Amino acid sequence: MYIRDLAAGAANTTGRYTVMDVGTQWAIVGRIALAALLGGVIGLEREYRGYPAGVRTMALVCMGSALFADMSRVYGGNDRIAAQIVSGIGFIGAGLIFREGYSVRGVTTAATIWATAAVGVALGAEGYIIAIFGAAFAVVLLELRIVTKNIRPGARNGSGPDPEDNALEPDE
Repeated sequence: MYIRDLAAGAANTTGRYTVMDVGTQWAIVGRIALAALLGGVIGLEREYRGYPAGVRTMALVCMGSALFADMSRVYGGNDRIAAQIVSGIGFIGAGLIFREGYSVRGVTTAATIWATAAVGVALGAEGYIIAIFGAAFAVVLLELRIVTKNIRPGARNGSGPDPEDNALEPDE
């Protein structure tokens, strides 16, 4: 029996639990393995650049999201669990954002974790092409840092400190 059959109500049930056949379980294992791989690729870019959320973090976020999405499909909560993934990852991302003087740090890392979770949800929904291209686009966008660091003068391009970073904050 496949997940589509389970979602359509043709589930084998034992008591209150849905029983999945071995083929369905292996399909889910394949999806979470692909999620870990794609999340790891996104994390590899972060790791290479020296950011705190690297390969393991992104692989776990992507894999966990895929597993939650798959299980929600099996147990009939398609949209509810996906919505909770978005909220939960948003909460984790909010914890990564810090304000230092007039600058804010961690926004890109938080957005990367959020996008990585979306790749996982796409895999859990069997959107393989969407997930692969989503992961590829995420890596490309992260690599645009090479281009964007030259847009704003100051600390971002390494030519010296941004004068606003040394300014005093106004009293509130």
